[in-house]
Amino acid sequence: MTTHAPPATSLDPQLLTPELLRAWAWHKQGLDGALQGASAAEVFTQAGWARSVGGANPYLTLFARAGISRPQADADVLSLKIHELPTARGCTYVVGQADFAWGLQVGRGAAVAPFRVLARMGVERGEITLLEEQILHALAEAGGPLDPRQLKDELGDSVRSLGEEGKKKGAATTLPTALGLLQADGRIRRVPVNGRLDQQRYAYTLWGLPPTTMEESDVRCLLLERYLGWTGGATFKQSQWFTGFTVADTKAAFAAVGAVEVPTAGGDVLWMLPDDVDRLALFEAPAEQQIQLLAGTDSLVLLRRNSGDMFAEQDRGKKVLDSTLALQADLPDHPILDRGRIIGLWQYDPGKERIAHWLFDGPDPAAMQRIAEVEAWIRDELGDFRSFSLDSPASRKNRIDALDAAG
Repeated sequence: MTTHAPPATSLDPQLLTPELLRAWAWHKQGLDGALQGASAAEVFTQAGWARSVGGANPYLTLFARAGISRPQADADVLSLKIHELPTARGCTYVVGQADFAWGLQVGRGAAVAPFRVLARMGVERGEITLLEEQILHALAEAGGPLDPRQLKDELGDSVRSLGEEGKKKGAATTLPTALGLLQADGRIRRVPVNGRLDQQRYAYTLWGLPPTTMEESDVRCLLLERYLGWTGGATFKQSQWFTGFTVADTKAAFAAVGAVEVPTAGGDVLWMLPDDVDRLALFEAPAEQQIQLLAGTDSLVLLRRNSGDMFAEQDRGKKVLDSTLALQADLPDHPILDRGRIIGLWQYDPGKERIAHWLFDGPDPAAMQRIAEVEAWIRDELGDFRSFSLDSPASRKNRIDALDAAG
């Protein structure tokens, strides 16, 4: 990848206020309507991969930005236009087809890491390699997906139990490590058993995805370039958190993509792509309201884990269940936003088929209309809105009650 000399930025830091930067990130995420009509793969390419963890975030990511329904998203999963893969830091994201191979390469190191734990318990690499081949054979013989329990039954003693020591280290058997390595190589893929992204029950099937031909350094540069494009600019620390890169690798990638340092009115220094520096110089925050309900793990919030920056100054002391919202790295509830500013919080109450919400400044016609639209969409297409695999109506009851009380 060509290394670019970073141009000097002429942006006045005092003009880069929190309000403007919130609206800029909102725009870069396509939450201003710019992605209406886009395909699911285009949304993930332009706005960022969608964190899954067995929750409904991927669906709301697509619905909020492009109006894509759950059936359409599920059809795109089935036809492999989009897919859930382990990538940055080994975390699972839903990504577009063009990113499958290099996205897997980004997460390859995390797939290898568990073997180091097994090695300390006397498991040799040859044993895992043999198990990988046996898994491939079992899947070929089955002619369709097998879940981990079915695979374990088929493989019998080839799957070694690692006893109490293994359980303590998160490796009860050798099977997950072998599956992770095969998945990272694109030789198998994990598929949701009922076709839905918000239910964390999976089976494995053969794949045979051709590996990327890109060099490791080029893969790192591409990820960082995408990340800066998705966010519209991020601090060094934020970039490291998302990518998992070392300091040296992060600096090298910044240099290769020509990223420049941009001081802001709040004192942070953002690294930005040169084209975005030029666009930001001409950018004006929208004058009209743009209300969206997003998941707490939406790319707008998660990519930089900077939800505290999204609260207006007068809302920074807001609390729910004695926790100050602006001081938490990750939101405990889902945000209601207007042009990048968090104006309220919400949770879905499936028992009453409603969205429990707290609007900080009280009811607002535009916000109430959007709440009703998302409420109907969840009721009709999802049935519930889970944050992650273990989320349940019972587990979020206290939060629902707290939002009702606050609102």
